[in-house]
Amino acid sequence: MNKNNYQDISRDSAPLPRREGQGESLFSKIWDRHVVQTVEDGPTQLYIDRLYCHEVTSPQAFDGMRARGLKCFRPKQIFCMPDHNTPTHDQDKPIEDPVSKKQVDTLAQNARDFGLTHYGMMNPSNGIIHVVGPEKGLSLPGMTIVCGDSHTSTHGAMGAVAFGIGTSEVEMVMASQCILQQKPKSMRININGKLGKGVTAKDVALYLMAQLTTSGATGYFVEYAGDVVRALSMEGRLTLCNLSIEMGARGGFIAPDEVTFEYLKGREFAPKGEAWDKAVSEWKTLRSDEDAVFDKELTFNAEDIEPRITYGTNPGMGIGITESIPTPPSQGGAGGESRPLSYMGFKAGEKLLGKPIDYVFLGACTNGRIEDFRAFASIVKGRRKADGVTAWLVPGSWAVDRQIREEGLDKVLEASGFEIRQPGCSACLAMNDDKVPAGKYCLSTSNRNFEGRQGPGARTILCSPLVAAAAAVTGVITDPRELI
Repeated sequence: MNKNNYQDISRDSAPLPRREGQGESLFSKIWDRHVVQTVEDGPTQLYIDRLYCHEVTSPQAFDGMRARGLKCFRPKQIFCMPDHNTPTHDQDKPIEDPVSKKQVDTLAQNARDFGLTHYGMMNPSNGIIHVVGPEKGLSLPGMTIVCGDSHTSTHGAMGAVAFGIGTSEVEMVMASQCILQQKPKSMRININGKLGKGVTAKDVALYLMAQLTTSGATGYFVEYAGDVVRALSMEGRLTLCNLSIEMGARGGFIAPDEVTFEYLKGREFAPKGEAWDKAVSEWKTLRSDEDAVFDKELTFNAEDIEPRITYGTNPGMGIGITESIPTPPSQGGAGGESRPLSYMGFKAGEKLLGKPIDYVFLGACTNGRIEDFRAFASIVKGRRKADGVTAWLVPGSWAVDRQIREEGLDKVLEASGFEIRQPGCSACLAMNDDKVPAGKYCLSTSNRNFEGRQGPGARTILCSPLVAAAAAVTGVITDPRELI
C-alpha cells in the first residue's frame, strides 16, 4: 500500500466510546436506533427492517424454522427471489441442471409455505436481489438490511446499514426480525476532486482495494464521502458500496441526499404522498455530525485514479490500465512469479495493454444496471464485436432489461454484434451455465477474481463497463479513453 497517496487518520483500538458533546457518525445513529437490547460484555440485539432471501443460503434456515415449528415473525419484511442459479437463456423452460433446479424450486416452495413475497424466474420483478431491492424502493434510507450474501453492502448506497449474514443468522431474523451482532468500528473514506475521463465508480472501488488491500477495512463499517461520492449517480454509488466487502469491511454506505431522493421517488415500495414528504424530511437528517469522530479516516485524491484492471486472484491486486504489474513483495526481484501471477499467466513488470482476451462479461450486482449498459453501448456504438470474443451482456433485472429496450440500447448493441441475455448472476460465479473455460481470459465487470470464480481454471480480470466494452470491440485490453 502506497501511503503517500492518501491521508490516514487512524485509531486501531476497539470502537471509540462517544463522549458528551461529541457528534455522532451516521452509522452510529442508524445502528443505535435499531438496538433492542445490549448483552453486557456481549453482542447487540439489533432490529432488522428488511431481509432478502435467495436460493443458495436460505434452505437450511427454512428447514430450521420447520424443525422448531416456527413461523416468520414479520413475513411482510421478507422478500425472496432466485438469482445465483438462474440460467440467462430459456428461463421460460425448466432448468436443465438438476442442482440449480432443486435450489430454485425449493425457494419457491419455502416462500409459499411461509407466506413470503417471492419473485420467481420470468416474474417482471425478478432479477439479482441486490439490483431489485433498490430499484423497487424496498431498500430505503435509515434501514437495517440483511441477506445471506456478502454483497448485501450494495444497499448501503441508499443510506442504509446493510450487511451479509450466515444461514443460522438468516433463521434468527426469520424467527424474530432481530439479529445478534457486535457493533463494528467506524471508518470514513473521503475521495475529493473530480474524476478524469473514462474513470468510473468501479475504478474508484478497485483503486481503494489496491490501496487498502482486501483486509484493510476488516472490522469496520465504511462511510463514503467527499466530492467524488456526492457527484456519483445512484448506480455509481451502488457499485461503490457493493465492493466494500472486498476491502474486508462489514459494509459500506453513503449518506442520503437529493440524488437518493430523486432515485427513490415514485418507486413501488417507496412512501407516497404525505408519507413521502415526511420520509424525505426525516432522511435529510441522516448524516454524520460535523464533529463526528471516526475510528479510522482516510482521504484520497480523484486525480490519482485512472481506469483500472486487476492482474491477480483477489480484487486488491489491481493496477491503473497504463501501469505495469508490480513485483510480488515476497519474490524480491523483477520477473519473479507468485501463485496468483502463475495462475493468471502473467509476469511482474508486464503491461496488460494489448493483451488478447477471450470473454467479456457485463453484469452482476456490481455492474448490471442501466447506467452500465449505457456506458458499454457508448463505446461499442458504430463498432463491431471483435472476432473470437465471446460476450455475455446480462441485465441485473427484468426492469433493467425493459429500460434497455425502451432506450433503444438493444438496437445499438445488436448492430454491433452483441446479444442481451436474460437476468441473473450469470458469469459472476460458476453456479449456472455461464462458465468461462479453463485458461481463457475474461474481462469482467463483476466483483471477484478468485481462482475458479467464473469456472474451473478461468482467468478473470476485473474492470469497469467502459474497459470491458473497449476490449470487446478490439479483442485486446484497451484503454477506453482512446475510444471515447
